[in-house]
Amino acid sequence: MTPFTQQVIEIIKGIPNGYVMSYGQIAAHAGSPRGARQVVRILHALGEKYDLPWHRVVNAQGEIALVDDESRYMQRHYLENEGVVFDRNGRINMELARYNPSQLQVNPDLSSD
Repeated sequence: MTPFTQQVIEIIKGIPNGYVMSYGQIAAHAGSPRGARQVVRILHALGEKYDLPWHRVVNAQGEIALVDDESRYMQRHYLENEGVVFDRNGRINMELARYNPSQLQVNPDLSSD
């Protein structure tokens, strides 16, 4: 597993109940500001294996990015159950719900790359 992938997994695991992060925000915190699409791939490929709270990851506009209607419904349902509020356009106010990790625990063995 690459250091970036490991960092992404740890960041997603650390998103607290009732908060969200965007794909790009996660990528930036993991050291690759242009790696949002890679975050999508990691979440898709490893989300179940690592029991990641996938529903807490949205796009930069605060929208659910999933295309499948059932998955979109489930993500919104999970977020609303955690207290995340959507506006009438289906967007989350990122100013209120965005999680900003102040200090990530970085494994020194991974940060040397």
